[in-house]
Amino acid sequence: MSYREWFDAHGLKHAAIMAKLTHLTDEEVIEYFRFENMVEKEPDFCPLYAQKQKCHDTEELNCYLCACPNFRFNEGGFAQEGGRTLFSTCSINSPDGDRYVSETAIHQNCAGCIVPHRESYIRKLFNRDWFAIMREVPCE
Repeated sequence: MSYREWFDAHGLKHAAIMAKLTHLTDEEVIEYFRFENMVEKEPDFCPLYAQKQKCHDTEELNCYLCACPNFRFNEGGFAQEGGRTLFSTCSINSPDGDRYVSETAIHQNCAGCIVPHRESYIRKLFNRDWFAIMREVPCE
């Protein structure tokens, strides 16, 4: 699955959940997206939920910004670096981020970064339309 395919499909899953939550306040929506609640009430939102496994090693994980608004991808690649295509990067160069480098490609590895999973960060960017928050992620 390409970045774009995942991005579009995930945004539609997010929108379907949000359509059920119109009666909740913004703060209640943010609370709804806490990992423990999502595992119970939205088991199809993330494949890791089946194993009750978090994507990031942190006690408090909020899944509202699954996919980070600071992540950038370009299916055609941004640049060539040492014979490899750079496909994704972090727009804020998070010190907790890393790169996955293969023989032909470079991808952003966000596993060590929890910036978008903090509720204080989610409140700063909150919009009920996930695609509006993520509008700068695809760079195609």
